[in-house]
Amino acid sequence: MRRVAARFCRMAILIIFAVFTLGPIVFLVGGSIMGDEEIKSYLGPVLSGQEGYAVWRLIPLYPTLRHVVEVLLDAPEFFHMFWNTAKITAGVLLGQMILAVPAAWGLSRYAFRGRKLIYQIYILLMMMPFQVMMLSEYLVLDGIGLVDTLWAVILPGAFSTFSVFIMYRFFAGIPEDIMEAARVDGAGEWQMFLLVGVPLGKTGIVSALLLQFLECFSMIEQPIAFIKDKTLYPLSMYLPEIDVGRTGFALCASLIALLPTLFLFMAGSDYLEQGIAASAIKE
Repeated sequence: MRRVAARFCRMAILIIFAVFTLGPIVFLVGGSIMGDEEIKSYLGPVLSGQEGYAVWRLIPLYPTLRHVVEVLLDAPEFFHMFWNTAKITAGVLLGQMILAVPAAWGLSRYAFRGRKLIYQIYILLMMMPFQVMMLSEYLVLDGIGLVDTLWAVILPGAFSTFSVFIMYRFFAGIPEDIMEAARVDGAGEWQMFLLVGVPLGKTGIVSALLLQFLECFSMIEQPIAFIKDKTLYPLSMYLPEIDVGRTGFALCASLIALLPTLFLFMAGSDYLEQGIAASAIKE
């Protein structure tokens, strides 16, 4: 009986937390199919300073798809900045594949002088917030003429050390017996990396890239610091600039911008769990 009661309490607590977590998404969905007048009647005290308290309905009284049509068909700036975000995210992930995967493999599988020091430097850089590195990054990017271009956001992201930290754990967990067997079969170092390391470390690579995607798709500090041309803004900088009078449009645009990250989160939840668990393991 006690076990049943304890299980019921745990489930109740988890359901409460789930409701609070899903609250913003439910708010976005309801606002996306709600007319402007209905939104103003509910959020008037917040949007226009009317007297009283703001309220909200989960299901609109008069649902409409006008905001969906407006975002998808009548807002070219939304898609322009969406593609800017896609370019930044794709560039960072490609850079991570080229740079972070071999770096993690080398640190985890080869013993050389200074390896621990390099690994500690990676961890130190990973722990530093962007605000600490912002000035030095700006000076370097300005010196090579990349400020106010998408490359100013892509290059620092491609050299991110967090992905190396995640993939290092998975590569280090590959049994040495497998590596020795590959050497006996005549495999070279690059063959062991490509034919043994990458397949066996696939979970770490995918989890690191998923975490990097979630960060890149919504990053806002780096574009604010390095990009001044509004035509190069990513979607994360476009949404806050939507006028308060277009609340329904803003909610619908936010919901559509959320869909790629939500889809990838649901599709790769197992990889994300393993990546987060690996990042919590101490050396």
